[in-house]
Amino acid sequence: MQLEILNNKLKVVKLNTNETVPEIVFKQEFYSITKTDEELSIVIDEDINVQSDIVEYNWRAIKIVGTLDFALIGILSRISTILAQAEISIFAISTYNTDYILVKANQLENAIEVLKQNNYEII
Repeated sequence: MQLEILNNKLKVVKLNTNETVPEIVFKQEFYSITKTDEELSIVIDEDINVQSDIVEYNWRAIKIVGTLDFALIGILSRISTILAQAEISIFAISTYNTDYILVKANQLENAIEVLKQNNYEII
């Protein structure tokens, strides 16, 4: 399976569920928005200004290349287990087509090495 390292340096922003997503977010090449009854979370490039008191900086994204069929089982689970065994925490984002695994920037090289050792091709 091929994995691609995205160039973006990302942050995860937590907002109150009643707050409005800033318009600048929608103009970006890569972002993710999740809203629940408890929170509004936005993953966005670090240099985009989204006001919040709760922000986690220094994330990098690893993309699973290709479109994943919903019948496929355990893809994200296997990768997250490999990284967990290497003591690398993740923030996962799933889309209709694929999954993205975010790791802290200071753990990216370790994550790449561990994934290569487990037969993942990094492009």
